[in-house]
Amino acid sequence: MSEPAGAARILLIDDDIKLCRLIKDYLTPLGYEVTLAHTGPTGLALVEKEPFAAVLLDVMLPGLNGYEVLRQIRQHSTVPVLMLTAMGDEADRIAGLEMGADDYLPKTFSTRELLARLRAVTRRSAFNQMGAGGTAGPGKDEGIRIQELRLDPGARRAWIGEQSLTLTPVEYDLLLALARGADRVISREQLLNEIADRNYEVFDRSIDVHISSLRRKLGDDARHPRYIRTVRSAGYMLVRHPEE
Repeated sequence: MSEPAGAARILLIDDDIKLCRLIKDYLTPLGYEVTLAHTGPTGLALVEKEPFAAVLLDVMLPGLNGYEVLRQIRQHSTVPVLMLTAMGDEADRIAGLEMGADDYLPKTFSTRELLARLRAVTRRSAFNQMGAGGTAGPGKDEGIRIQELRLDPGARRAWIGEQSLTLTPVEYDLLLALARGADRVISREQLLNEIADRNYEVFDRSIDVHISSLRRKLGDDARHPRYIRTVRSAGYMLVRHPEE
């Protein structure tokens, strides 16, 4: 089940006018509505004012760089963000992921790769919106329960007690994989395999970054974990009963 491409409004924030034109010309016949912004402040203002299914965000922007735009977006929105950058260093990818990016594309990407990743994140965004817009609460379809953590896989929602968690699509998929394998060690390779078919940008260190973000949102402490335990040289485990 997925939303038709025509339902997706995309914001592209990039100061490379020629690249913007090429991407818009490619996506528009496929049914996407593409809005362009060429500076960081302009793009940020559009995100705060209008709803978008996804944001394609360049790192090197005038006014505000892409990392700062992303940081401000994440203060009020979980819209999927795909970072576009000419910088291919792993450290740059880590920086974007740590700040809440859902995916990463170097500017050497093919149009087919862009489309695949875009479809993946907008599909998951649609699922999240269905869950957020419905009336189901943690008491109606509890799905998976671990301590105070509750997940509803159908609506792609999660709660700690009565508090709803705001998770990016990749964070939710990782948490769901850990929850379904609770009390079992899941290696980084297995977690990578769990989300590889989602067309996310995945590599070994990105798992650690997303797990760190999940811990913060769960209120967990890596040194004295209540939920996510690191098993050295093996992987991660979501525990049903934390050690006292």
